Amino acid sequence: MSQRLSLAVQSGAFAVPETGRIAVFHPREGHDLSALPQDRLEVIQPLKPDHDDWAARGLSCLAEVQPGATYAAAVVFLPRAKPLARHLVAQAAATTTGPVLIDGAKTDGIDSLLKALKTRTDPSAAMSKAHGKAFCIGGGLDLSDWIAAPQVVAGGYETAPGVFSADGIDPASALLAAALPAKLGKEVADLGAGWGYLSAQVLNRAGVEVLHLVEADHGALACARRNVTDARAQFHWADARDWGAKGSLDAIVMNPPFHSGRSAEPALGQAFIANAARLLKPAGQLWLVANRHLPYETPLGAVFASHSEVAGDNRFKILHASRPRRTR
Repeated sequence: MSQRLSLAVQSGAFAVPETGRIAVFHPREGHDLSALPQDRLEVIQPLKPDHDDWAARGLSCLAEVQPGATYAAAVVFLPRAKPLARHLVAQAAATTTGPVLIDGAKTDGIDSLLKALKTRTDPSAAMSKAHGKAFCIGGGLDLSDWIAAPQVVAGGYETAPGVFSADGIDPASALLAAALPAKLGKEVADLGAGWGYLSAQVLNRAGVEVLHLVEADHGALACARRNVTDARAQFHWADARDWGAKGSLDAIVMNPPFHSGRSAEPALGQAFIANAARLLKPAGQLWLVANRHLPYETPLGAVFASHSEVAGDNRFKILHASRPRRTR
């Protein structure tokens, strides 16, 4: 990660107040916050792995801004999704009485955001380094039109800016839902449940008594709570790679993520597969969908006695695995 924040503090471009809380919106692994007073930071991070990482470093962490919150200064690290980026900047401006530093890579739209802000206020001179920029605006700026409201997509499902497949039902999840058997078992989990589409389809299967929705994105899980109101649903803000008790589930469904930032990382899905094998009972079954190019067959073979492709199209494949291997 670049050192734009540190440079902004050291140069005085970002004048850190001597008192008061400082909000840091959406810092990810690799962001350097050492230039800021650690005891006054409040990290706003909805992604559970990153949230827990910052908390483990001793920082105060929240999943979202609390009603009535006020900060002396703020730092916003831009996410990739444009509506979410504008939403975070608007939140920071509304809750901050002092300066707001905005930091982002060119690939995350920092230039277009700076251009848009120049029509609303007078940002500080941008500091350019490591394929990105950082600049400041004053707190209290009215950007209320940038606050993103939840949207309703086909099927009546509610989504939010920045969550996976915010604009509609993910075609891969729809393909998996259509391929699921009529019965899945009594206790089922949806690993990486997102805003709840696949979980809603699982609850239509006969015999399901408990469905665990496991999702690392707090915002997506909040949508899932509104989309899946069945009393059998249990919601877990957790990392699906290590959630749950060994040998507790009859079936697992999942459409695992395979990106971290802009880079494809098949290891994410492989970690989901490994935990699924740990979670399933001896006769448990896994149903997953993946982009056709992802190399999941080998890791499936390593932790399941049986696996096969049972459906798919030119873009996606539906994989079924059973009889998880037990390691000593």
